[in-house]
Amino acid sequence: MNHYPVHERTSKYVDIARQALQRLGHATNAELLSALHADYPEVSTTTIHRITARMLERGEVQLAPSGKKNVLRYDFNLEPHDHFMCTHCGLIRDATLSAVVRPLIEQAIGDGCSISGSLTVSGLCKNCQS
Repeated sequence: MNHYPVHERTSKYVDIARQALQRLGHATNAELLSALHADYPEVSTTTIHRITARMLERGEVQLAPSGKKNVLRYDFNLEPHDHFMCTHCGLIRDATLSAVVRPLIEQAIGDGCSISGSLTVSGLCKNCQS
C-alpha cells in the first residue's frame, strides 16, 4: 500500500529505489544505482539523484555519516540512532550508544554541555581487522 500523497511526482523507479535503499539500509547514490542496474540497466544517475533528493526532502530517509569519500549517504532508518563506521572499507552499521556512552562523553566534556544528534564511532570492522 502506498502511503505517499497521490499528487506526488513519481517515476517507475521510485518504488524500486525505495525498496533497494530499505534492503541496503545505508547507501550512496552510486551504491543505489549499482544495486538497481542488474535489473534496470537503463536507470540513470540523474534519476537516482532526483529520487533520493525527493525522499530526503519528504523525510523518507535521512543522511548517514558520509565516510572517508565524503559523499552523501542515505539512511533508511528514521528512528534516532548512532552509527559505527569502518575507517578502512567504509562499512556503516546502526548502533545504539545513547544510554551508556552519551552521559560519559558529556561528563568528559564537562561544563554542563549536552550532546544532540547522533554519534558516529569509527574503527575497523571484523573483516578489516583480519
